[in-house]
Amino acid sequence: MTDVIPPRFALSSYGFDLPADRVAQVPAPLRTASRLMVLPRRSGAQRDHAFGDLPGLLRAGDLLVVNDTRVIPARLFARKETGGRVELLVLDRFPGRFRAMFGTRRGLRPGARLELLTPDRGPSGIHVRVESVVGDGSAHLAVESPDTDVDGLLARLGHMPLPPYIRREDDRFRELDRERYQTVFAREPGAVAAPTAGLHFTPDLLAELEAAGVLTARITLHVGPGTFKPIMVEDVRQHDVGLERFAISGQAADRINQALDEGRRVIAVGTTVTRTLESAGVSGRVVAGEGATRLLIAPGHRFRVVSGLVTNFHLPGSSLIVLVSAFAGRQRVLAAYRHAVRSGYRFYSYGDAMLVL
Repeated sequence: MTDVIPPRFALSSYGFDLPADRVAQVPAPLRTASRLMVLPRRSGAQRDHAFGDLPGLLRAGDLLVVNDTRVIPARLFARKETGGRVELLVLDRFPGRFRAMFGTRRGLRPGARLELLTPDRGPSGIHVRVESVVGDGSAHLAVESPDTDVDGLLARLGHMPLPPYIRREDDRFRELDRERYQTVFAREPGAVAAPTAGLHFTPDLLAELEAAGVLTARITLHVGPGTFKPIMVEDVRQHDVGLERFAISGQAADRINQALDEGRRVIAVGTTVTRTLESAGVSGRVVAGEGATRLLIAPGHRFRVVSGLVTNFHLPGSSLIVLVSAFAGRQRVLAAYRHAVRSGYRFYSYGDAMLVL
């Protein structure tokens, strides 16, 4: 007999109707022009605000924790010697080499040579050779060029790794994406997706928050492709979100632990910060240092560090909406999402945000 999966763990319980025109394809004209839905975590109706209202919605002593990872222009286009086109998403960089997920009709084989293309899809004269192919759909490639600096190569030839649900060619918006698909506190290169809740902040807004007595701390989690990985199992607890590296400085850990000791709210800016703090704070105190996490946060998770959350609106049936539901309750979150759809909120990476307190 097959065990019945409780609704809060069933993938089918995390669906909602989302018209295609609700998926933001470009960012708002100004970062703080995005809308902000405020959802009380336990009870009460949601309220509609602008993101620029955030300083008045928090209180002195609140600690905002942000992710300072920097998105690398990890998307490359290449051409096989046979003429076939290949799209690469660089996951790991090494001296003269890199590992990348690849998209091509006929796959890749060891020894194959690819010519990387310029941003306008012309020949660059720079070739890479496939060293090995991994079973997870990625390959190790070596740069065949006197200049083997992978980061420099990405800076010249790479495109921002926009999510698959942004269905447009990025050529027209290339410079806009380089600026706006990056937070203003991005510092540590390594992410292949933006920590999108942080995209709404500006230096002026951060100054307003500081003036209001709201404190900040910075941690780093390099967002990997697992953030876009669909859940393919009916029991969401069986989903693998992938491994992501993080770092928490001693200063950040001290600020977070002091807030916990003093009973002040620790508000995670994004699901990436939430997963990092809950991974590093299993004892109820955050431990400084470097590490990696594949923590899946689902209903039933006991939140030991995070007491507030800023997050964008996520894909139906994704690990991200499961995380938010674990924090605020599945039925409350889905009701808020239905309100967002009716009210014209913009969804996903370039969309609007929610504040759960």
